[in-house]
Amino acid sequence: MIKIGIAGACGKMGRRIFELAGLDKDLEVAFVLEKKGTPLIGKEMGKLKVSSNPDGLFLIDVLIDFTLPEATDEHLDYVARYKKALVLGTTGLTEAQKSKVEEVSKVVPVVFSPNMSIGVNVLFNILPDIAKKLGPDYSVEIVEAHHKAKKDAPSGTAKKLAEVITQVTKKDIPMHSIRLGDIVGDHTVVFCGNSERIEIKHQAHSRDLFAVGALKAAKWVSAKPAGLYSMQDVLKG
Repeated sequence: MIKIGIAGACGKMGRRIFELAGLDKDLEVAFVLEKKGTPLIGKEMGKLKVSSNPDGLFLIDVLIDFTLPEATDEHLDYVARYKKALVLGTTGLTEAQKSKVEEVSKVVPVVFSPNMSIGVNVLFNILPDIAKKLGPDYSVEIVEAHHKAKKDAPSGTAKKLAEVITQVTKKDIPMHSIRLGDIVGDHTVVFCGNSERIEIKHQAHSRDLFAVGALKAAKWVSAKPAGLYSMQDVLKG
Protein backbone atom coordinates (compact mmCIF):
# COMPACT_ATOMS: atom_id res chain seq x y z
CA MET A 1 0.00 0.00 0.00
CA ILE A 2 1.44 3.36 -1.06
CA LYS A 3 0.68 6.22 1.29
CA ILE A 4 0.10 9.55 -0.42
CA GLY A 5 -0.32 13.11 0.75
CA ILE A 6 -2.27 15.74 -1.15
CA ALA A 7 -1.22 19.39 -1.09
CA GLY A 8 -4.11 21.74 -1.81
CA ALA A 9 -6.48 18.97 -0.75
CA CYS A 10 -9.50 21.27 -0.36
CA GLY A 11 -9.28 22.74 -3.88
CA LYS A 12 -11.17 21.34 -6.87
CA MET A 13 -8.18 19.36 -8.09
CA GLY A 14 -7.13 18.18 -4.65
CA ARG A 15 -10.62 16.95 -3.78
CA ARG A 16 -10.87 14.93 -6.98
CA ILE A 17 -7.47 13.34 -6.37
CA PHE A 18 -8.66 12.49 -2.84
CA GLU A 19 -11.88 10.91 -4.11
CA LEU A 20 -10.25 8.84 -6.86
CA ALA A 21 -7.41 7.71 -4.60
CA GLY A 22 -10.04 6.30 -2.26
CA LEU A 23 -11.14 3.95 -5.04
CA ASP A 24 -7.63 2.61 -5.69
CA LYS A 25 -6.72 -0.49 -3.69
CA ASP A 26 -3.00 0.26 -4.05
CA LEU A 27 -3.22 3.71 -2.48
CA GLU A 28 -3.98 5.17 0.93
CA VAL A 29 -4.41 8.91 1.49
CA ALA A 30 -2.53 9.45 4.75
CA PHE A 31 -2.15 13.25 4.81
CA VAL A 32 -4.15 16.21 3.50
CA LEU A 33 -2.48 19.62 3.45
CA GLU A 34 -3.81 23.14 2.96
CA LYS A 35 -2.37 26.62 3.32
CA LYS A 36 -2.64 28.43 6.62
CA GLY A 37 -5.82 30.44 6.98
CA THR A 38 -7.97 28.04 4.96
CA PRO A 39 -11.32 27.75 6.81
CA LEU A 40 -11.25 23.95 6.57
CA ILE A 41 -8.03 23.57 8.59
CA GLY A 42 -8.75 21.13 11.41
CA LYS A 43 -11.94 19.88 9.76
CA GLU A 44 -12.34 16.26 8.75
CA MET A 45 -11.78 15.12 5.17
CA GLY A 46 -12.78 11.49 5.16
CA LYS A 47 -11.12 10.13 8.28
CA LEU A 48 -8.31 12.69 8.16
CA LYS A 49 -8.04 16.18 9.57
CA VAL A 50 -6.94 18.90 7.17
CA SER A 51 -3.53 20.20 8.26
CA SER A 52 -1.53 23.34 7.53
CA ASN A 53 1.70 21.84 8.88
CA PRO A 54 3.94 20.29 6.18
CA ASP A 55 5.77 18.32 8.89
CA GLY A 56 2.98 15.77 8.40
CA LEU A 57 4.87 14.61 5.30
CA PHE A 58 6.71 12.13 7.52
CA LEU A 59 3.53 10.01 7.37
CA ILE A 60 3.56 9.42 3.62
CA ASP A 61 5.52 7.93 0.71
CA VAL A 62 4.54 10.38 -2.05
CA LEU A 63 3.25 13.96 -2.04
CA ILE A 64 1.00 15.10 -4.89
CA ASP A 65 1.17 18.88 -5.33
CA PHE A 66 -1.17 20.89 -7.58
CA THR A 67 -1.01 24.21 -5.75
CA LEU A 68 0.57 27.62 -6.37
CA PRO A 69 4.26 28.42 -6.94
CA GLU A 70 4.77 29.99 -3.51
CA ALA A 71 3.27 26.93 -1.78
CA THR A 72 5.25 24.50 -3.92
CA ASP A 73 8.44 26.38 -3.03
CA GLU A 74 7.84 25.51 0.63
CA HIS A 75 6.77 21.94 -0.09
CA LEU A 76 10.03 21.30 -1.94
CA ASP A 77 11.93 22.01 1.27
CA TYR A 78 9.85 19.49 3.19
CA VAL A 79 9.99 16.61 0.69
CA ALA A 80 13.77 17.03 0.64
CA ARG A 81 13.90 17.10 4.46
CA TYR A 82 11.79 13.96 4.89
CA LYS A 83 13.06 12.20 1.74
CA LYS A 84 9.60 11.77 0.20
CA ALA A 85 8.80 11.33 -3.48
CA LEU A 86 6.93 14.15 -5.23
CA VAL A 87 4.41 14.36 -8.08
CA LEU A 88 4.39 18.01 -9.09
CA GLY A 89 1.75 19.53 -11.35
CA THR A 90 2.01 23.16 -10.25
CA THR A 91 2.41 25.57 -13.16
CA GLY A 92 3.68 29.14 -13.31
CA LEU A 93 6.96 28.37 -11.52
CA THR A 94 9.74 30.91 -11.95
CA GLU A 95 13.09 29.87 -13.39
CA ALA A 96 14.54 29.96 -9.88
CA GLN A 97 11.78 27.66 -8.63
CA LYS A 98 12.32 25.27 -11.54
CA SER A 99 16.01 25.18 -10.62
CA LYS A 100 14.98 24.33 -7.06
CA VAL A 101 12.91 21.41 -8.39
CA GLU A 102 16.04 20.14 -10.15
CA GLU A 103 18.10 20.48 -6.98
CA VAL A 104 15.52 18.64 -4.87
CA SER A 105 15.34 15.85 -7.48
CA LYS A 106 18.96 15.05 -6.64
CA VAL A 107 17.71 14.00 -3.21
CA VAL A 108 14.26 12.51 -3.93
CA PRO A 109 12.40 11.22 -7.01
CA VAL A 110 10.24 13.92 -8.63
CA VAL A 111 7.72 13.59 -11.46
CA PHE A 112 7.31 17.13 -12.81
CA SER A 113 4.91 17.83 -15.63
CA PRO A 114 2.74 20.81 -16.60
CA ASN A 115 0.02 18.34 -17.59
CA MET A 116 -0.62 14.84 -16.23
CA SER A 117 -3.08 13.94 -19.02
CA ILE A 118 -2.12 10.88 -21.06
CA GLY A 119 -3.48 12.51 -24.23
CA VAL A 120 -1.50 15.71 -23.82
CA ASN A 121 1.67 13.75 -23.17
CA VAL A 122 1.08 11.86 -26.41
CA LEU A 123 0.98 15.27 -28.12
CA PHE A 124 4.32 16.17 -26.55
CA ASN A 125 5.68 13.09 -28.31
CA ILE A 126 4.15 13.45 -31.77
CA LEU A 127 4.21 17.21 -32.37
CA PRO A 128 7.96 17.43 -33.02
CA ASP A 129 7.63 14.77 -35.73
CA ILE A 130 4.69 16.62 -37.33
CA ALA A 131 6.60 19.91 -37.29
CA LYS A 132 9.64 18.22 -38.85
CA LYS A 133 7.62 16.61 -41.66
CA LEU A 134 5.72 19.80 -42.49
CA GLY A 135 8.92 21.80 -42.61
CA PRO A 136 9.69 25.53 -42.50
CA ASP A 137 6.93 26.58 -44.92
CA TYR A 138 4.32 26.01 -42.20
CA SER A 139 3.78 28.60 -39.49
CA VAL A 140 2.74 27.44 -36.02
CA GLU A 141 0.71 29.11 -33.28
CA ILE A 142 -0.93 27.84 -30.10
CA VAL A 143 -4.27 28.86 -28.57
CA GLU A 144 -5.13 27.77 -25.03
CA ALA A 145 -8.26 28.36 -22.94
CA HIS A 146 -8.85 27.84 -19.21
CA HIS A 147 -11.26 28.89 -16.48
CA LYS A 148 -11.27 32.51 -15.37
CA ALA A 149 -9.57 31.74 -12.04
CA LYS A 150 -6.39 30.34 -13.59
CA LYS A 151 -3.61 32.77 -12.78
CA ASP A 152 -0.76 31.85 -15.12
CA ALA A 153 -0.97 32.63 -18.83
CA PRO A 154 0.09 31.11 -21.13
CA SER A 155 -0.53 27.79 -19.42
CA GLY A 156 2.33 25.48 -18.53
CA THR A 157 0.98 23.02 -21.08
CA ALA A 158 1.02 25.61 -23.86
CA LYS A 159 4.61 26.50 -22.99
CA LYS A 160 5.62 22.84 -23.11
CA LEU A 161 3.84 22.34 -26.45
CA ALA A 162 5.70 25.35 -27.81
CA GLU A 163 8.98 24.09 -26.39
CA VAL A 164 8.81 20.68 -28.08
CA ILE A 165 7.94 22.28 -31.43
CA THR A 166 10.68 24.91 -31.09
CA GLN A 167 13.23 22.13 -30.62
CA VAL A 168 12.53 21.23 -34.27
CA THR A 169 11.69 24.56 -35.89
CA LYS A 170 14.19 26.68 -33.94
CA LYS A 171 11.52 29.41 -33.97
CA ASP A 172 9.56 31.03 -31.14
CA ILE A 173 5.94 29.86 -31.20
CA PRO A 174 3.28 32.55 -30.57
CA MET A 175 0.79 31.63 -27.83
CA HIS A 176 -2.66 33.08 -27.19
CA SER A 177 -4.54 32.70 -23.89
CA ILE A 178 -8.25 32.80 -23.09
CA ARG A 179 -9.60 32.92 -19.51
CA LEU A 180 -13.36 32.43 -19.43
CA GLY A 181 -16.01 30.71 -17.32
CA ASP A 182 -15.24 27.21 -16.09
CA ILE A 183 -13.22 25.84 -19.01
CA VAL A 184 -11.15 22.93 -17.67
CA GLY A 185 -8.47 23.18 -20.35
CA ASP A 186 -8.35 23.44 -24.15
CA HIS A 187 -5.17 23.51 -26.23
CA THR A 188 -5.05 23.94 -30.01
CA VAL A 189 -1.89 23.77 -32.12
CA VAL A 190 -2.36 25.34 -35.55
CA PHE A 191 0.01 24.54 -38.45
CA CYS A 192 -0.71 26.77 -41.45
CA GLY A 193 0.77 26.58 -44.95
CA ASN A 194 -0.08 28.58 -48.05
CA SER A 195 -3.06 26.44 -49.07
CA GLU A 196 -3.98 24.38 -46.02
CA ARG A 197 -4.32 24.40 -42.26
CA ILE A 198 -3.90 21.59 -39.74
CA GLU A 199 -5.35 21.99 -36.26
CA ILE A 200 -4.54 19.55 -33.48
CA LYS A 201 -6.78 20.07 -30.46
CA HIS A 202 -6.94 18.58 -26.99
CA GLN A 203 -9.93 19.27 -24.74
CA ALA A 204 -10.11 18.27 -21.09
CA HIS A 205 -13.71 17.38 -20.26
CA SER A 206 -13.07 17.10 -16.52
CA ARG A 207 -10.27 17.26 -13.98
CA ASP A 208 -10.42 13.49 -13.66
CA LEU A 209 -7.86 12.96 -16.43
CA PHE A 210 -5.30 15.04 -14.50
CA ALA A 211 -6.13 13.29 -11.23
CA VAL A 212 -5.87 9.82 -12.81
CA GLY A 213 -2.52 10.75 -14.34
CA ALA A 214 -1.22 12.10 -11.02
CA LEU A 215 -2.20 8.92 -9.18
CA LYS A 216 -0.58 6.79 -11.88
CA ALA A 217 2.58 8.90 -11.47
CA ALA A 218 2.46 8.53 -7.68
CA LYS A 219 2.40 4.75 -7.90
CA TRP A 220 5.20 4.76 -10.48
CA VAL A 221 7.55 7.18 -8.71
CA SER A 222 7.20 5.57 -5.27
CA ALA A 223 9.68 2.87 -6.27
CA LYS A 224 12.14 5.07 -8.17
CA PRO A 225 15.53 6.44 -7.10
CA ALA A 226 16.16 10.16 -6.79
CA GLY A 227 15.91 11.95 -10.13
CA LEU A 228 13.81 14.30 -12.22
CA TYR A 229 11.18 12.44 -14.23
CA SER A 230 8.35 13.44 -16.56
CA MET A 231 5.01 11.90 -17.46
CA GLN A 232 6.77 10.58 -20.54
CA ASP A 233 8.81 8.37 -18.20
CA VAL A 234 5.67 7.29 -16.34
CA LEU A 235 3.86 6.32 -19.52
CA LYS A 236 6.84 4.31 -20.74
CA GLY A 237 6.35 2.22 -17.61
